[in-house]
Amino acid sequence: MDIDLEKLSREELMQLIADAQKALKTVETRKRAEAKRAAELAVKEFGFSLDEVYSANVKGSKGAPKYANPADASQTWTGRGRKPNWVIAALDGGKTLDDLAI
Repeated sequence: MDIDLEKLSREELMQLIADAQKALKTVETRKRAEAKRAAELAVKEFGFSLDEVYSANVKGSKGAPKYANPADASQTWTGRGRKPNWVIAALDGGKTLDDLAI
């Protein structure tokens, strides 16, 4: 496909860009569908579905809460990731993590 870009007007170049972006999205959609079919076949060999594999990873990823806000027991923290503001405030107030443990 040889296109002499120098001979195209601004409008023609803009249309070419729009057409190329549309074609790229179509190719990506097709590749994504092919990848999904390949993944489904792969997990099927092991006797699972994609939903079973993905849901197994999501269910166990959060972890059980280890700390609770003494002022509001509905606010909990697993001890992983960024400390919630209530933990920071409690620590600044002189409490320890042991004081916040469930």
